[in-house]
Amino acid sequence: MKDDEGEASGPQTIAAGQLRAFIERVERVQEDIDELTDDRKEIYAEAKSTGFDTKAIRTIVKLRKMDQGERQEAEAIIDLYKHALGMD
Repeated sequence: MKDDEGEASGPQTIAAGQLRAFIERVERVQEDIDELTDDRKEIYAEAKSTGFDTKAIRTIVKLRKMDQGERQEAEAIIDLYKHALGMD
């Protein structure tokens, strides 16, 4: 079915409009992610330039994302592996 302007209308047009809206939303979110990733890189570069160990900072950020139980389990496994390798 075509409307007065010669464009298709009906369910197919609605689906195409919804699809376009989803794609545009994903693109906007991806742009935001890219900007935030650049910001994160700048923060790590600034920390490094002031003498901080960025590898350690990344590890701390990772650990802070875990709840206490997860963190204790991860630390226990690392301690176990270190002991098994004679790294105590």
